[in-house]
Amino acid sequence: MMNAKGDDRMNTLLENLKLSAQVEEGPLGPYIATYAAQLLSEGYTRHSSCVKIRLVGGFSGWLNQKSIAADEVITQHSSDYLRYRKRSGYRQGLGDAAALARLLELLREQGVITRPHDHPVTPGERLVREYDSYLEKERVLSLATRINYRSFARQFLTARFGNGPVALSRLRATDITDFVRCHARRLNGKRVQLMTTALRSFLRFGCHRGDITLDLAACVPAVASWSLSTLPKSLPPTHVKQVLMSCNRKTAVGRRDYAILMLLARLGLRGGEVVGLTLEDIDWENGLITVQGKSGQSSQLPLPADVGEAIVAYLRDGRPRVPNNRRLFLRARAPIIGFKSTCGVGSVVKHALARSGIDAVRKGSHQFRHALATTMLKRGASLSEIGDLLRHQHPDTTAIYAKVDLSSLRTLALPWPGGVR
Repeated sequence: MMNAKGDDRMNTLLENLKLSAQVEEGPLGPYIATYAAQLLSEGYTRHSSCVKIRLVGGFSGWLNQKSIAADEVITQHSSDYLRYRKRSGYRQGLGDAAALARLLELLREQGVITRPHDHPVTPGERLVREYDSYLEKERVLSLATRINYRSFARQFLTARFGNGPVALSRLRATDITDFVRCHARRLNGKRVQLMTTALRSFLRFGCHRGDITLDLAACVPAVASWSLSTLPKSLPPTHVKQVLMSCNRKTAVGRRDYAILMLLARLGLRGGEVVGLTLEDIDWENGLITVQGKSGQSSQLPLPADVGEAIVAYLRDGRPRVPNNRRLFLRARAPIIGFKSTCGVGSVVKHALARSGIDAVRKGSHQFRHALATTMLKRGASLSEIGDLLRHQHPDTTAIYAKVDLSSLRTLALPWPGGVR
């Protein structure tokens, strides 16, 4: 809902554009005001809003001329209209197609038109969607896990059945081993493990549906994996400081990025956990922050004073004033909404590394989590304390950090037989 001030801005915008009469004649007339309200609520400037509303108004008039009702509008109509505008001498803007796509999405949300399928849904895709629903409702897996599992299930079904009918009852052990052998060559160790785990999950889903009677999940080949065989990739403490200092905290974007990086560096949050933070997740009175972790786990962590100060600076002088959006961190440019995925946080990290002149092996946010654990260990923290802060569900996950404490490991090393040469 918009407040009175927002309503006045929207009405003034429409009046100044002199669009009221024009859009009332077209089939999209009842939805223009809602469209304008969305633009204003997401932080678009008056000029940008005017351009988009003019475009939508013209589209409505074009539909009226073609005798196309609102519930008959499809994606092809927006493409046809843009070509019509170009032939009529209008210069096409970079955001014109996106503006009409946003309008169609609004019509879908309002229930005016149905969601299109760019391609016919194959039997395999229908099964993958059912599998995804099973993972979400029955297994309660996170979106990130479901995305990975869906991808491998889709590849497996395509390899075995193509776009034709799917008959899981026809699957044999050789189908599974051949698929794993073929795809394992193109993937690294961790990704191969993920593929085999996803494949076992999908085959168990087939048993759950009653399509598979044999335990085909047991036929998925095991992939060699040596526990604690690698070192965690992290930034040295000096590089972490450089990255934090690279943020220009005199700008709104700089204050936002600094607050995000502080959460990564001081609390070891995952990228997805930063994305999901809301204004309600911070308990200022008790100095706590609530984090929604993996598998929907909710944890409360102490909020360090310096992290709290960074967030306050962003909230006071950086966070855009947009209504009805409770996400803590918002995009700086319209549409002003929360980050859609961890890619937003990853972009913040990538640009901070570039500004600092640091050529890190990894460019993502997880290296700050490793850096925090490594620093804590060197300062005398126990693995249990590190695991509690990082919210590891299993001690083995934390155990890998013992390998970076070289000073302690040297005391455990046995002397080389025969002495030093």
